[in-house]
Amino acid sequence: MAISFIKKKIRVLIVDDSAVVRRILTTELSKEKDMEVVGAAPDPYVARDMIVAQNPDVITLDLEMPRMDGLTFLKKLMIYRPVPVIIVSSLTRTSSELGLEALSLGAVDIVSKPAEAYSVGDMVEQLKETIRGASRIRISDLKSKMQTAHLAGTQINRKKRSAPLSLTTDKIIAIGASTGGTEAIKNVLMKMPPNSPGIVVVQHMPAGFTTQFAKRLDGLCAIHVKEAEDGESVVNGKALIAPGNFHMVLARSGARYYVQIKNGPMVNHQRPAVDVLFESVAANAGANAVGVILTGMGADGAKGMLEMKNAGAKNIAQDEASSVVFGMPKEAIRLGAVTKVVPLERIASLALNMAGSDK
Repeated sequence: MAISFIKKKIRVLIVDDSAVVRRILTTELSKEKDMEVVGAAPDPYVARDMIVAQNPDVITLDLEMPRMDGLTFLKKLMIYRPVPVIIVSSLTRTSSELGLEALSLGAVDIVSKPAEAYSVGDMVEQLKETIRGASRIRISDLKSKMQTAHLAGTQINRKKRSAPLSLTTDKIIAIGASTGGTEAIKNVLMKMPPNSPGIVVVQHMPAGFTTQFAKRLDGLCAIHVKEAEDGESVVNGKALIAPGNFHMVLARSGARYYVQIKNGPMVNHQRPAVDVLFESVAANAGANAVGVILTGMGADGAKGMLEMKNAGAKNIAQDEASSVVFGMPKEAIRLGAVTKVVPLERIASLALNMAGSDK
């Protein structure tokens, strides 16, 4: 007699004060065979009772709501009833700042509500994949890793920043990350000295949020951190963050490295995509590059990192123990694209060492 196994559905709770958003998300997520919407709450007080009754695997959370704002609710949730939370927010400056704060408190990712840059279809498809990834996160690991990353970042002593060098650097550090990456990137960049090699970064994040992310990092780091602009030079002492909803590629004109900001189709369901950046780094920097792949779900960046290695680059992957999600690093390791696998705390020093060594 054949025994059939029924795969457990991902139980999703939607928390949003907009009836329209609740209806759209409930309808679209319920179409998926592996998902079940167990509730749709208009505010955190209703959500609190639903969490107790329904025990959801993943929560989608708006930040700007009546009675209790989403950030306050998230803080309480992470203390009393931890569960993977995905922020679903609008593309305003206030929402961007709150979204970054939510990530530092333990939210696993941000998905933007539909606007000009994103259609409803794109947003829903991205949310579905994010929910699937979030459902695999062990919340005990998520809490401890977020707390560790936050403490590590606050304990670093800032050095006085010097102006970025006007001469082109001949070394490039390229970083890619997704879920859990905002805290991991902060940890790495805060340890970079003012004369560090030029750095290019892709973090999976919606449009608008990358601007505030870069500004926040710039206030914390000894290097200059900013959202990249098309044609901007990559120089010592500066890190460029790919703008949300645009791909970023490294280009070269003679001895000058610079970035190009491009539109185009999503790659690995992402825009910006780490693979797009890494492939361009392989083509234009070759052995002068160091690749870093950090925590994140999926496989984005693995193939591009392999191209970097084949072009002579040295590559680093964050280890499983310090990753919120060991998807992207694991895939890069599986392909044989990685030179070293180390904990988050060691990545900055190792990247600097690799960039300064010709061995």
